[in-house]
Amino acid sequence: MQTSITETSSPGARSNTSSTTTNDRLNLSTSSRSDILSRSSSSINHAPPTQTTVTKDTIRRLVKANGATLSLDELRFVQRLGSGDIGSVYLVELKCAEGCMLAAKVMDKDELINRDKESRAKIELEILEMLDHPFLPSLYASLEIDRWSCLLTEFCPGGDLHILRQRQPDRRFDEAAVRFYASEIVVALEYLHMIGIIYRDLKPENVLVRSDGHIMLTDFDLCLKCNDSTSPKLLKGQELAISSPLMCTKASLSACIFPKCMKPKLSCFHPRRKRRPRATNRPPFEIVAEPVEARSMSFVGTHEYLAPEVVSGEGHGNAVDWWTLGIFIYELFYGVTPFRGGDNEFTLTSILARGLQFPKEPVASTDMKDLITKLLIKEPAKRIGSIKGAPSIKHHPFFHGVDWALLRGASPPYVPQPVSFKDFVAQNEHCDDHVDYY
Repeated sequence: MQTSITETSSPGARSNTSSTTTNDRLNLSTSSRSDILSRSSSSINHAPPTQTTVTKDTIRRLVKANGATLSLDELRFVQRLGSGDIGSVYLVELKCAEGCMLAAKVMDKDELINRDKESRAKIELEILEMLDHPFLPSLYASLEIDRWSCLLTEFCPGGDLHILRQRQPDRRFDEAAVRFYASEIVVALEYLHMIGIIYRDLKPENVLVRSDGHIMLTDFDLCLKCNDSTSPKLLKGQELAISSPLMCTKASLSACIFPKCMKPKLSCFHPRRKRRPRATNRPPFEIVAEPVEARSMSFVGTHEYLAPEVVSGEGHGNAVDWWTLGIFIYELFYGVTPFRGGDNEFTLTSILARGLQFPKEPVASTDMKDLITKLLIKEPAKRIGSIKGAPSIKHHPFFHGVDWALLRGASPPYVPQPVSFKDFVAQNEHCDDHVDYY
């Protein structure tokens, strides 16, 4: 599983972070974990009835009703789902509502202070409090108890796309599935950019699958939160149109660049006719809100997904999210990332110096390869989405046929089986064991 690089003040610290392994991740100490889990161990043996459908509004009402007294004692810790750089995630059940399962990210305050990670935990909380989007997590409560901070969000029983991809034939998704997941990522990133947040850590491990098969982007402690709000711009639909270099031959190159200069204004043989405008699904205007002025010098992200401007230390902005989208699409379809090397240093060198190549198998459509090529342009200012944002990506031919207004109604390629509290208790009576759900 790929690990995220801890944010550093400058690229000079790269040598210390380039060999990041899972052992570098923060895990709650054995005593801390035992203390947390012992609070509810007496309740775990008696499993409640099978989980019923609980809506977000229902959970919010339950949490709000018990907000004054809500503490770790009100949570039944079922199983540890995984760990990240600043905390561990547990599956928990609200004792006041049997069968209502949530994800609890628990952070040890002492370790956050010792490792100078308090600011990252604070940023994640601030961002979660801002979010209101179907493909982003809902924060139900944040608890400060004794030496622990705890964030309660929704639980996704489908696991993450990294694990789900490995379960597919040939360990890859087909193009239709890639289009589905990529389209939901695009609108999630569009929303984040509109509220002045650059995500910076897109990868399959951070994309969870909800019970209905739609995605939830998670893990916001590496985000760049802009101080100023993004200024929206109104652009005409045709201004977002993009040409495809893979479609242009040498003979037609000049026409692609200067489409009007090659066409006579009047025909010599036929009278001039008024042409009806072509029907198009493109709206006449699009609102673009992209934080193009945001800049950071931090060396942060996941090695195989790092954009060239992050590796070189020249400073980066919103364009890094569109680079990672290109790597994301490539990995989902081919099963590997395009610049992966034998070690992290070789990977970073490849990102800067090696050209993009596509395997002969599996065969990808021209549209998919064209979109990946445009997303993986090494110069950020020329990268698709860097200036005109998500709308320019939405209009790419790869997404032809996607109904952006009704994504929530699209049929997912995979819908997880319903799970219950009993299922997790039966899987493992020792709640501290790791499972690949998060």
